[in-house]
Amino acid sequence: MTISELLILGAAGLFAGILAGFLGIGGGTVLVPLLVALNYAPVQAVATSGLSIVITAISGSIQNWRMGYLSLSQVAGIGFPAVITAQIGAYLAGIFPPYLLLLSFGLLLWLNIYLIEVRKRVTAKKKAEAEQGELGGQAGQGENPQLPITNYQLPQNSNILFHPTFAKIATGSAAGLLAGLFGVGGGVIMVPLQILLLGESIKTAIQTSLGVIVITAISATAGHAARGNVLWVVGLILGGGGLLGVQVSTRFLPRLPDRIVSLAFRSLLAILSIYIFWQAWQKFSNG
Repeated sequence: MTISELLILGAAGLFAGILAGFLGIGGGTVLVPLLVALNYAPVQAVATSGLSIVITAISGSIQNWRMGYLSLSQVAGIGFPAVITAQIGAYLAGIFPPYLLLLSFGLLLWLNIYLIEVRKRVTAKKKAEAEQGELGGQAGQGENPQLPITNYQLPQNSNILFHPTFAKIATGSAAGLLAGLFGVGGGVIMVPLQILLLGESIKTAIQTSLGVIVITAISATAGHAARGNVLWVVGLILGGGGLLGVQVSTRFLPRLPDRIVSLAFRSLLAILSIYIFWQAWQKFSNG
């Protein structure tokens, strides 16, 4: 390994760690394309990315827990189903053609952009209904002045579209499958699904996602290690950089507006999808 490659890997790990804390992703969406660009086989890129994510996610989650921003019960409810499906994903990653693996990854990124937009529309609709109900309540008080003046509020769980238990199982299962299949921690699907199915705010979804990623990444990395796909030295270098980066971003996330975080997440997915589709075409053209 050359010095330039060592510096590239360290810098990539640092950048992935920053993204992990800000966006609730393990960093695989950055690391997998980078490792492919460095001429590692896609399955090795996926497996090695998973090792780096283990280090990054543990570091970030400990920091979130110390700051009081992590619900361990929520992490457990989403994380345990992911343990099983991560092994399925790791198996499938070894039998998929490289171009198909990359193409599927790119489509996954597009799906997440769509899911975030869907949740945005649902939230806007519920907010409009709440405001309409509040105006109706104020108008009714003009007709009956004996009624107490209260602010209209939605029930606590009104943003949840599905039963919480089902939503947690579905979210965790999808995250585990993607962790094993694509070398991502699962945050690229967990964050949108928590927003969509569980009605979480984007910051809460990000913090929970990073905690679940600890579970999914360990399971996925174990599956790939058993198949000899993990490049241990490369993964440890990436993970060391990620450990430093995630410490920075987890401290700054609570201060950022939700709108900025959401825009950053969608922009990242769009940019990476273009690169991944180009890589898939290159693999397909070269046979």
